[in-house]
Amino acid sequence: MASLAFDDYRAQALSEGYDEVLVRSWPADLQIDTHTHAFALKARVVQGEMWLTVDDETRRLQPGDEFSLEYAVPHAERYGHQGATYWLARRNQPD
Repeated sequence: MASLAFDDYRAQALSEGYDEVLVRSWPADLQIDTHTHAFALKARVVQGEMWLTVDDETRRLQPGDEFSLEYAVPHAERYGHQGATYWLARRNQPD
């Protein structure tokens, strides 16, 4: 996979109609119970590792891995022993 700088990731996401692009970092061993968001998202893990659970499927995500969720999809998150950082593009739900 070709290396991608944050500025390039941000520009690409904005050109795809995402409203904002952020860097999110989570502490080691954090678990976030099932929840939803009022936005659709796509993200790329850039450091650490995490597990994303949607329905009955859990994915282990490491640097270079990407994931996406539509609006209001219930999901849970768990972060590895070193935490995790990912680039997050949000598409906010229209009013």
